[in-house]
Amino acid sequence: MDFSTLAKLSRFKDIVTTLLKYGLDETVQRLNFPGAKLIKRVYTVDREMGIYERIRCVLEDLGPTFVKFGQIMSLRPDLLPSDLLFELSKLQDEVPPVEISKIRQVVEKGLGQSIENVFSVFDNEPIAAASISQVHRAVLKTEGLIVVVKVQRPGIRKKIQADLDILENVAHRLHENSDDLRPYDLPNLVSVVRRNLIREIDFGIEAQNLRIARTFASETDVHIPEVYNEYCSEQMLVMEYAQGEKIRDIDIGGEDAQGLAKQGLNAVIKQILEDGFFNADPHPGNLLVTADMQLCILDWGMVGHLTERDRYELIDLLKSVVDKNSDALVHVLLRLSKFAGGEIDNRALERELLYILNTYYAVPLQDVNIGKLLLAIMTALRNYHLQLPPDLVMMVKALVTAEGTARQVYPEIDVVSEAKKYISRLAEQRFNPENLWRSFQTNFSNIWTAQRDIPWQLLNIFSKLERGDLGLHFHLDKLERLVNTLENSSNRLTTGIIVAALIMGSSMIITTGVGPFIFGFPVLGVIGYLISTVMGLWLVVTILRAKKY
Repeated sequence: MDFSTLAKLSRFKDIVTTLLKYGLDETVQRLNFPGAKLIKRVYTVDREMGIYERIRCVLEDLGPTFVKFGQIMSLRPDLLPSDLLFELSKLQDEVPPVEISKIRQVVEKGLGQSIENVFSVFDNEPIAAASISQVHRAVLKTEGLIVVVKVQRPGIRKKIQADLDILENVAHRLHENSDDLRPYDLPNLVSVVRRNLIREIDFGIEAQNLRIARTFASETDVHIPEVYNEYCSEQMLVMEYAQGEKIRDIDIGGEDAQGLAKQGLNAVIKQILEDGFFNADPHPGNLLVTADMQLCILDWGMVGHLTERDRYELIDLLKSVVDKNSDALVHVLLRLSKFAGGEIDNRALERELLYILNTYYAVPLQDVNIGKLLLAIMTALRNYHLQLPPDLVMMVKALVTAEGTARQVYPEIDVVSEAKKYISRLAEQRFNPENLWRSFQTNFSNIWTAQRDIPWQLLNIFSKLERGDLGLHFHLDKLERLVNTLENSSNRLTTGIIVAALIMGSSMIITTGVGPFIFGFPVLGVIGYLISTVMGLWLVVTILRAKKY
């Protein structure tokens, strides 16, 4: 057994130990990990906290990969209940910093030269430290500019890869051994987390996101830090040092608070509805307020993308919500969603959505909490096993977070009015002559391309008809199940009738006393009893095994 396998077994034991520590015994049983009973005897169980709080504590104790897993899952209101989302949003990502000598090695490897050749000043003490990276303030030697250097922790990439492999194994075990968790499709969730997390630990991607965000923000009052590409690498990000105060720590009121809240909310709405490129987690810790009351968005490791079609469908969604049109809302959601199986009761879904709309529109329009309304709609979709595309769900979460942050700064903000101008602008853009003509050209081009393939497709169909290779196949699961049930029932009934007939015939032979005899009884009667006994026992055993009684 190699060291990597031993390390994974040791890590698996840590996971089981942590689960047992917080009283998640049933989860451990479904993992079928050997030796779990021995571990259970050693560690005490803490059951004082609620189940969702315990899940958060488990993720925090297991380290950066699991913390990031929880943070990414907190962006999925279409999959998880709101109480669990609330707990996951509180996940802490602050850890003791790595010593400066190890950080210098990572920086110099990324630069390809010594720190002194690039930076005239490089602070030994970080200004922030998280599980994946830490941030140091520095001064560029050539440019003379103050910058921040985001440096990846040594060995964190390898550790995350190993943890993701274990997390994938855990997800498959829980998916196979738990009917309650199967609808969540944990293996697929882990694959999504793997994809997002691998992107997040590549700082080259974050640098690219910052450049895109700066391009879109150039027409607004929001500031995005500048990136110095020549100094960046996969493990290091060098960008402008933005001076200011975190929005959660700022204490302002009146017009300043109103202006700042509108500035932040408008920035996110513009990113979603106009740009189609948005920060997926605009929480207060990522928002900085400069001395001249300008909003600065810092962290761009996780972003969402919306196509033009996505944004147009969002107009239909928001318009049906504002108009309180439950029928249109159902049609938009069904068009956007992916269904997990079975049948949808459209009328029941429409009634539930109408109830949600009535509940939220019982207050004046300017007081409607759009974020909470969208979360309630996500909950309804989850109950009907409907899933929106991941980027649309991230959009909902981003809008919820942005609205919550804006209301912290200025509680009286009218979200509907702020969003209305962007919706109107996008609606006009959707139906302007230039876009209509472009859409017509695209559709005509697709038809023209398809018409060249149609003759060949028709010839192929006719050829299959001539050879007798073309046919229609119907596969009805429920009908086949019914046929199988009827066949089993008739077979058992026939066997029962035969057994009864054998018993009656054997009894008649014994009472007549027709020879030959064995032990004083007619042989034919005894044989009939034996055969009927064997068949009867076989029938009873079959019924008991099938558990259909």
